[in-house]
Amino acid sequence: MIEQIARIPMFQGLPQKQLRDLAGIVVPRNFKRAETIFSEGDEAAGFFVVASGRVKIFKLSGEGKEQILHIFGPGEPFGEVPVFAGTRYPAYAETLEETRALFFPRTSFIALIQREPSLALNMLAVLSLRLRQFTHLIENLSLKEVPGRLAAYLLYLSENNSQTDDLELDVAKGQLASLLGTIPETLSRILARLISQELIQVNGPKIKILDRQGLEDLAEGGKL
Repeated sequence: MIEQIARIPMFQGLPQKQLRDLAGIVVPRNFKRAETIFSEGDEAAGFFVVASGRVKIFKLSGEGKEQILHIFGPGEPFGEVPVFAGTRYPAYAETLEETRALFFPRTSFIALIQREPSLALNMLAVLSLRLRQFTHLIENLSLKEVPGRLAAYLLYLSENNSQTDDLELDVAKGQLASLLGTIPETLSRILARLISQELIQVNGPKIKILDRQGLEDLAEGGKL
Protein backbone atom coordinates (compact mmCIF):
# COMPACT_ATOMS: atom_id res chain seq x y z
CA MET A 1 0.00 0.00 0.00
CA ILE A 2 2.85 2.42 0.77
CA GLU A 3 4.30 1.97 -2.73
CA GLN A 4 0.88 2.58 -4.27
CA ILE A 5 0.41 5.79 -2.27
CA ALA A 6 3.91 6.95 -3.19
CA ARG A 7 2.97 6.82 -6.89
CA ILE A 8 0.04 9.21 -6.42
CA PRO A 9 1.18 12.63 -7.78
CA MET A 10 -0.09 14.59 -4.78
CA PHE A 11 1.97 12.41 -2.43
CA GLN A 12 5.12 11.99 -4.54
CA GLY A 13 8.34 12.95 -2.78
CA LEU A 14 6.96 12.52 0.73
CA PRO A 15 9.26 10.83 3.26
CA GLN A 16 8.59 7.24 4.22
CA LYS A 17 7.19 8.23 7.62
CA GLN A 18 4.44 10.34 6.04
CA LEU A 19 3.68 7.61 3.51
CA ARG A 20 3.34 5.12 6.38
CA ASP A 21 1.01 7.54 8.16
CA LEU A 22 -1.15 7.83 5.04
CA ALA A 23 -1.21 4.05 4.64
CA GLY A 24 -2.43 3.84 8.21
CA ILE A 25 -5.61 5.83 7.52
CA VAL A 26 -6.48 4.86 3.91
CA VAL A 27 -9.47 2.63 3.20
CA PRO A 28 -9.46 0.75 -0.16
CA ARG A 29 -12.89 0.76 -1.83
CA ASN A 30 -14.11 -1.27 -4.81
CA PHE A 31 -16.97 -0.11 -7.01
CA LYS A 32 -18.90 -1.72 -9.83
CA ARG A 33 -19.47 -0.04 -13.19
CA ALA A 34 -22.06 2.78 -13.06
CA GLU A 35 -22.05 2.78 -9.25
CA THR A 36 -22.63 6.06 -7.42
CA ILE A 37 -19.75 6.93 -5.09
CA PHE A 38 -21.41 10.01 -3.63
CA SER A 39 -24.30 12.30 -4.52
CA GLU A 40 -24.60 16.06 -4.55
CA GLY A 41 -25.39 17.23 -1.02
CA ASP A 42 -23.90 14.21 0.74
CA GLU A 43 -21.73 14.96 3.74
CA ALA A 44 -18.07 15.12 2.65
CA ALA A 45 -16.74 12.37 4.89
CA GLY A 46 -13.43 12.17 3.00
CA PHE A 47 -11.81 12.29 -0.41
CA PHE A 48 -10.84 9.63 -2.93
CA VAL A 49 -7.95 8.83 -5.23
CA VAL A 50 -8.57 6.60 -8.25
CA ALA A 51 -6.33 3.52 -8.12
CA SER A 52 -7.77 1.88 -11.24
CA GLY A 53 -10.76 2.58 -13.44
CA ARG A 54 -12.43 5.92 -14.17
CA VAL A 55 -14.88 8.18 -12.36
CA LYS A 56 -17.05 10.97 -13.75
CA ILE A 57 -18.03 14.03 -11.74
CA PHE A 58 -21.27 15.60 -12.90
CA LYS A 59 -24.18 17.89 -12.06
CA LEU A 60 -27.86 17.38 -12.84
CA SER A 61 -30.13 20.19 -13.99
CA GLY A 62 -33.67 20.57 -12.70
CA GLU A 63 -34.84 18.70 -15.82
CA GLY A 64 -32.43 15.85 -15.12
CA LYS A 65 -29.91 16.79 -17.83
CA GLU A 66 -26.40 15.62 -17.00
CA GLN A 67 -23.42 17.95 -17.32
CA ILE A 68 -20.10 16.16 -16.86
CA LEU A 69 -17.56 18.38 -15.12
CA HIS A 70 -14.56 16.08 -15.20
CA ILE A 71 -13.46 12.50 -15.71
CA PHE A 72 -10.75 11.18 -13.41
CA GLY A 73 -8.42 8.26 -13.99
CA PRO A 74 -5.69 6.45 -12.02
CA GLY A 75 -3.68 8.63 -9.65
CA GLU A 76 -6.17 11.50 -9.65
CA PRO A 77 -7.97 12.69 -6.50
CA PHE A 78 -11.61 13.77 -6.34
CA GLY A 79 -13.95 15.05 -3.67
CA GLU A 80 -11.12 16.80 -1.86
CA VAL A 81 -12.31 20.43 -1.95
CA PRO A 82 -15.39 20.06 0.31
CA VAL A 83 -13.33 17.96 2.69
CA PHE A 84 -11.10 20.94 3.43
CA ALA A 85 -13.89 23.51 3.22
CA GLY A 86 -16.04 21.55 5.64
CA THR A 87 -18.96 21.54 3.21
CA ARG A 88 -20.98 18.89 1.38
CA TYR A 89 -20.12 17.33 -1.95
CA PRO A 90 -21.23 19.82 -4.65
CA ALA A 91 -21.73 17.24 -7.43
CA TYR A 92 -22.24 13.55 -8.16
CA ALA A 93 -19.46 10.98 -8.58
CA GLU A 94 -20.14 7.79 -10.54
CA THR A 95 -17.89 5.09 -11.95
CA LEU A 96 -17.57 4.66 -15.71
CA GLU A 97 -16.16 1.15 -15.28
CA GLU A 98 -15.19 -1.20 -12.49
CA THR A 99 -13.09 1.01 -10.22
CA ARG A 100 -10.82 0.68 -7.23
CA ALA A 101 -10.34 3.83 -5.16
CA LEU A 102 -8.41 4.82 -2.06
CA PHE A 103 -10.59 6.62 0.48
CA PHE A 104 -8.99 9.06 2.93
CA PRO A 105 -11.37 9.85 5.84
CA ARG A 106 -11.63 13.58 6.52
CA THR A 107 -11.12 13.50 10.30
CA SER A 108 -8.02 11.29 10.12
CA PHE A 109 -6.53 13.21 7.20
CA ILE A 110 -7.03 16.63 8.82
CA ALA A 111 -5.37 15.35 11.99
CA LEU A 112 -2.46 14.04 9.92
CA ILE A 113 -2.01 17.41 8.18
CA GLN A 114 -1.96 19.17 11.53
CA ARG A 115 0.96 16.96 12.50
CA GLU A 116 2.64 17.05 9.07
CA PRO A 117 2.03 20.47 7.42
CA SER A 118 4.12 19.59 4.33
CA LEU A 119 1.23 17.37 3.23
CA ALA A 120 -0.89 20.49 2.84
CA LEU A 121 1.60 22.03 0.40
CA ASN A 122 1.28 19.08 -1.96
CA MET A 123 -2.50 19.26 -1.71
CA LEU A 124 -2.40 22.99 -2.46
CA ALA A 125 -0.51 22.36 -5.69
CA VAL A 126 -3.13 19.82 -6.83
CA LEU A 127 -6.03 22.11 -5.88
CA SER A 128 -4.44 25.00 -7.78
CA LEU A 129 -4.20 22.85 -10.91
CA ARG A 130 -7.83 21.75 -10.45
CA LEU A 131 -8.93 25.38 -10.16
CA ARG A 132 -7.18 26.22 -13.43
CA GLN A 133 -8.86 23.26 -15.15
CA PHE A 134 -12.31 24.33 -14.00
CA THR A 135 -11.61 27.92 -15.06
CA HIS A 136 -10.89 26.62 -18.56
CA LEU A 137 -14.05 24.50 -18.46
CA ILE A 138 -16.24 27.47 -17.53
CA GLU A 139 -14.58 29.58 -20.22
CA ASN A 140 -15.15 26.89 -22.84
CA LEU A 141 -18.80 26.32 -21.91
CA SER A 142 -19.73 29.99 -21.65
CA LEU A 143 -17.60 31.77 -24.25
CA LYS A 144 -16.86 29.26 -27.02
CA GLU A 145 -19.08 27.64 -29.58
CA VAL A 146 -19.20 23.83 -29.58
CA PRO A 147 -16.57 23.44 -32.37
CA GLY A 148 -14.14 25.53 -30.33
CA ARG A 149 -14.85 23.48 -27.22
CA LEU A 150 -14.15 20.24 -29.11
CA ALA A 151 -10.94 21.63 -30.60
CA ALA A 152 -9.78 22.77 -27.17
CA TYR A 153 -10.55 19.34 -25.70
CA LEU A 154 -8.58 17.51 -28.39
CA LEU A 155 -5.62 19.83 -27.83
CA TYR A 156 -5.95 19.23 -24.08
CA LEU A 157 -5.76 15.46 -24.66
CA SER A 158 -2.71 15.97 -26.85
CA GLU A 159 -0.95 18.09 -24.21
CA ASN A 160 -1.64 15.46 -21.57
CA ASN A 161 -0.03 12.85 -23.83
CA SER A 162 3.27 14.61 -24.61
CA GLN A 163 1.90 16.60 -27.56
CA THR A 164 1.17 13.48 -29.59
CA ASP A 165 -1.07 13.78 -32.65
CA ASP A 166 -2.47 10.26 -32.14
CA LEU A 167 -5.23 10.33 -29.55
CA GLU A 168 -7.71 7.81 -28.19
CA LEU A 169 -10.96 8.92 -26.59
CA ASP A 170 -11.35 7.27 -23.20
CA VAL A 171 -15.06 8.08 -22.98
CA ALA A 172 -18.07 7.30 -25.14
CA LYS A 173 -19.14 10.02 -27.55
CA GLY A 174 -22.32 10.54 -25.55
CA GLN A 175 -20.25 11.26 -22.45
CA LEU A 176 -17.92 13.51 -24.45
CA ALA A 177 -20.94 15.45 -25.69
CA SER A 178 -22.06 15.97 -22.08
CA LEU A 179 -18.56 17.07 -21.09
CA LEU A 180 -18.64 19.67 -23.90
CA GLY A 181 -22.12 20.86 -23.04
CA THR A 182 -23.84 19.61 -26.19
CA ILE A 183 -25.78 16.59 -27.50
CA PRO A 184 -24.40 13.52 -29.35
CA GLU A 185 -26.01 14.49 -32.67
CA THR A 186 -24.34 17.90 -32.66
CA LEU A 187 -21.01 16.38 -31.69
CA SER A 188 -21.23 13.89 -34.59
CA ARG A 189 -21.93 16.71 -37.07
CA ILE A 190 -18.98 18.74 -35.82
CA LEU A 191 -16.65 15.75 -35.96
CA ALA A 192 -17.75 15.19 -39.56
CA ARG A 193 -16.95 18.82 -40.39
CA LEU A 194 -13.52 18.59 -38.76
CA ILE A 195 -12.86 15.48 -40.86
CA SER A 196 -14.07 17.10 -44.09
CA GLN A 197 -11.79 20.08 -43.50
CA GLU A 198 -8.89 17.69 -42.88
CA LEU A 199 -8.25 18.91 -39.36
CA ILE A 200 -8.51 15.38 -37.95
CA GLN A 201 -8.93 11.74 -38.90
CA VAL A 202 -11.29 9.51 -36.92
CA ASN A 203 -11.26 5.72 -36.67
CA GLY A 204 -13.62 4.63 -33.91
CA PRO A 205 -12.24 6.00 -30.63
CA LYS A 206 -8.90 6.83 -32.29
CA ILE A 207 -8.36 10.41 -33.49
CA LYS A 208 -5.34 11.73 -35.37
CA ILE A 209 -4.65 15.46 -35.46
CA LEU A 210 -3.80 16.48 -39.04
CA ASP A 211 -3.75 20.26 -38.67
CA ARG A 212 -2.73 21.37 -35.17
CA GLN A 213 -2.63 25.05 -36.10
CA GLY A 214 -6.13 24.79 -37.53
CA LEU A 215 -7.40 23.27 -34.28
CA GLU A 216 -5.66 25.97 -32.27
CA ASP A 217 -7.29 28.69 -34.37
CA LEU A 218 -10.69 27.03 -33.91
CA ALA A 219 -10.14 26.72 -30.16
CA GLU A 220 -9.34 30.43 -29.99
CA GLY A 221 -12.66 31.38 -31.50
CA GLY A 222 -12.27 30.64 -35.18
CA LYS A 223 -15.12 29.40 -37.33
CA LEU A 224 -15.61 26.13 -39.17
